[in-house]
Amino acid sequence: MQYIFERHEKKYLISKEQAEDLQKIFSQYMDADKYGEYLVQNIYFDNDNWDVIRKSTEKPLYKEKMRLRCYDLPNKESKVFFELKKKFDGTVYKRRCAIPFGDLLFRPVIEIAEQQESQIMKELYFYMMKNMVEEKAYISYKRKAFNGSEKSKLRVSFDSDIRFRLDNMNFLNPKLGSLVLPQDKIVLEIKALGAMPLWMAGLLSEYKIFPVAFSKYGTSYTDFIIKEPLMTSNFIIQTKNEEKISA
Repeated sequence: MQYIFERHEKKYLISKEQAEDLQKIFSQYMDADKYGEYLVQNIYFDNDNWDVIRKSTEKPLYKEKMRLRCYDLPNKESKVFFELKKKFDGTVYKRRCAIPFGDLLFRPVIEIAEQQESQIMKELYFYMMKNMVEEKAYISYKRKAFNGSEKSKLRVSFDSDIRFRLDNMNFLNPKLGSLVLPQDKIVLEIKALGAMPLWMAGLLSEYKIFPVAFSKYGTSYTDFIIKEPLMTSNFIIQTKNEEKISA
C-alpha cells in the first residue's frame, strides 16, 4: 500500500494549559481523531557521521529524511510505515509504504525494500543505498489530533512526552529513553494544503502563540547526539577516579 502527501506545516511550542484550551476550541470546528490519544513511534535513518540530521539542522532549502513509523504497540499483523519525508521551501512531501511488522522481525529493512516492486519502495531503497543510512535514532511521543474537512486537508496535532534513545532500535519498549522537552511543553503542529483558516489564525494570535523552528529529531541531535562523546568521556574519567579512590 502506497501513500503520497503534500502539505504546508507549521510548529509551535505551547504549555499544557494552552493545549487544553485549544483542544476544546478546535473540537468545535474540527473532528477529533477517532483513535483518541495514541502513541507514535519512529526510527530515523542516518549514517555514522549523522550527515542527514546535520544537514537538516543547517536549514537548507531542500532536505529529506527517512524513518520507520508505527502506532501504539505493534503485533505481527500491525502495519509499519516506511517513509521518505522531503521538505522544499516550507512544503512537506511525504512518500510512504506500509509493510507488516512481522516482516521486520525476520529481515533487515534494506532487504525488504530491495525485494518490493512498488515505485515508492524502489525510491526508499535507492535513498538507503545512495546515502548509506541505517537505523540510528528512536523517537516516540503521545499524540492527540484533529482533522478538518476532506477538501481542506487541515490537520492539527498535539505531541507530548517526547522520548529519544540511541539503542533498542525496535518498537517494543516505548517507555525507554530520555525526555526531549520538559513534561509541561507540548508541540503543536498545523498542517494544511494552503493557508490556515482565519478563525485558527485569530485564535493563535489571541493566545500569543507563534511559529517556531522545531524538529524532534533535530533537537535530539543538538541536545543529545553531539554531546554523547563528551558524556561518554566524562563517564570514563569519573569511573577511573572512583577506582583510584577505592584502591
